[in-house]
Amino acid sequence: MASEREEFGLSGPLHLTFVDWMNAHHRRSVAASMIQGVYTLERDRQLKRLGPKALASPWWEFFNFRLLRQLVDDADSSIFGAIYEYKPPTSHCHHSLDSSPRYIIAFRGTVTKPESLSRDLELDLHIIRNGLQETSRFKIAIQAVQNMVATVGESNIWLAGHSLGAAMALLAGKTMAKTGIFVQAFLFNSPFFSAPVERIKDKRVKHGLRIATSVITAGLAIAVKNNQNSRSVDPFAALSAWVPCLFVNPADHICAEYIGYFEHRKIMDDIGIGAVERLATQNSLGGLFMSYMGRETEALHLIPSANLTVNLTPAQDFKEAHGIHQWWRPDAGFQCKIYQYK
Repeated sequence: MASEREEFGLSGPLHLTFVDWMNAHHRRSVAASMIQGVYTLERDRQLKRLGPKALASPWWEFFNFRLLRQLVDDADSSIFGAIYEYKPPTSHCHHSLDSSPRYIIAFRGTVTKPESLSRDLELDLHIIRNGLQETSRFKIAIQAVQNMVATVGESNIWLAGHSLGAAMALLAGKTMAKTGIFVQAFLFNSPFFSAPVERIKDKRVKHGLRIATSVITAGLAIAVKNNQNSRSVDPFAALSAWVPCLFVNPADHICAEYIGYFEHRKIMDDIGIGAVERLATQNSLGGLFMSYMGRETEALHLIPSANLTVNLTPAQDFKEAHGIHQWWRPDAGFQCKIYQYK
């Protein structure tokens, strides 16, 4: 039996009868809907819903997109992504289309159903280990992104992902940005695995703990570099011009640490030790330990800049706080701020 959340007519953003591509809420809603389309494509495959029984297509057709290609995992044959092409009606004015994507490459997150759960959990573990770039699923994803960029140009493409899929889109975006190619990205509930400092209610304790962690991390980073006799190079310098759109719910422990990660930089600048934080923010304690042991690894979740949107609407439970559906609710309370690394 189909879940209500899979049916566009029951849970989709039906209020968006016209998309203003300059409107942040509209852009966010479309990107999130494309991701839900991938989730539903995979459920259609699992439940063998074909023809009129398939539920996925309204998630993109409502916004005048067509499915160009499915991205399929070579390990379990699950559909983990999709490439959509925008086909606007001739009646739409050119001004409205100026900020529209010509293509959206979207990646779903973990599907908690037996047909795909084991493979998705395996990839979730790779995120924790900072090894997602080694997986065949990511290699399929980045090849698709590189091919599309080479064919149509980065300015015509959006990347979008939720949870595990956000980690895929983030890594793909970072990979491209390192070569000077900046692709617009919409990252929903992207994983940030660290100590749950953001859940501490006492602000003084929380800030004190973050300051102490930053000092320790920066000190270890200097020690590791000195031990390896490596030159001090700012890895964020080349990435700083890439500003992905990052969407976080404070009640979602998987992604909530992004809030403090960015807010803490300003606090450190205000107290005069911004240089310490600039070094700390590029490194994770786990990554430094692995580097000391001789295995170079880059923390996936660390990024220099972001357009951060926080959903301040109280969530009933973790499932709602981590879900994709919250991001097209017209009545939600969103707070946005751009953090530009300097």
